[in-house]
Amino acid sequence: MSLNEMGRLERVDLRTIWNSEPGDFTPWLAEESSLKLLGETIGIDLELEAQEKDVGPFRADILCKNTISNEWVLIENQLEKTDHTHLGQLMTYAAGLNTVTIVWIALRFTDEHRAALDWLNGITEDRFSFFGLEIEAWRIGESPIAPKFSVVCKPNDWTKSVHTSVAGGELTETRQLQQHYWATLSQYLVDSKSAIKSQKAHPNSSADFALGRTNLFLRAFANMQAQRISVTVVCNGPDGKAFFHLLKRDQMAIESELDFQIVWNELPGIDQSRIEIRNENADPRNQDDWMNQHKWMAERLEALHGVFSSRVKKLDVSEYEELVDQSITSVE
Repeated sequence: MSLNEMGRLERVDLRTIWNSEPGDFTPWLAEESSLKLLGETIGIDLELEAQEKDVGPFRADILCKNTISNEWVLIENQLEKTDHTHLGQLMTYAAGLNTVTIVWIALRFTDEHRAALDWLNGITEDRFSFFGLEIEAWRIGESPIAPKFSVVCKPNDWTKSVHTSVAGGELTETRQLQQHYWATLSQYLVDSKSAIKSQKAHPNSSADFALGRTNLFLRAFANMQAQRISVTVVCNGPDGKAFFHLLKRDQMAIESELDFQIVWNELPGIDQSRIEIRNENADPRNQDDWMNQHKWMAERLEALHGVFSSRVKKLDVSEYEELVDQSITSVE
């Protein structure tokens, strides 16, 4: 193909696509495919909770959940340049929701509003995050229109971690090693072009990864004391047991798709169940072995994601309730 035959990108006026913010743009943004594109842009797996949700005296455009942390993600959108009114609303939302990620989408960010979000990211605690995104639309000739999000403001992870460390005291040697362990795993996932999205490293014994639904996620463990590592599907929250048993109903098919053994651990007495794979011969304190450990983790995270991600999206708690009712009836 010669250069003369190549297409030319042309910007599309947003108002020719979405005439109204509340009537057109917000409903489009709340669609699953749009939230997926947005989530990929900011690195958060999003699940829609509500449109036009009351938060204090204002009505938020879109309210989502971070499927890993189960924390709120609030999206406010404009088809114009940013203004002071929306900035004030965002700060009210942050105060009302207590722990929240704010995503402000607009046609264009002014310098002062960009600076305001950078300032908020610098002074607030780790439980608050502010993103600023500009929305564009492009096409080549008569091709379908392609929306594009561009990040103009985002949380500064280094600043946040420093702020948190100062507030909570210096990290212990073990917690420093834990944070380094997960940062190295995240880099391994990036370098190996893994389908598993890397996450911000925290000084904890575990790291979580999205599976596509709130309260259902992947978790990698590095137990420094017991000298073992593991990878787990976590079924969490009030419906955790129901999710676990609905998945276990498909146990034979699931295990046939995996080339390693898994353990189904219901964990009676708590609102969580796990589907686990353990490696008892790995010491996370041994940095010389980290490459092997991260390779082991990445392979199993990818395998579990491939087997479980489509299944968890189809789970219906009412089916479990029907199973319980049938069981009670048969006993009687």
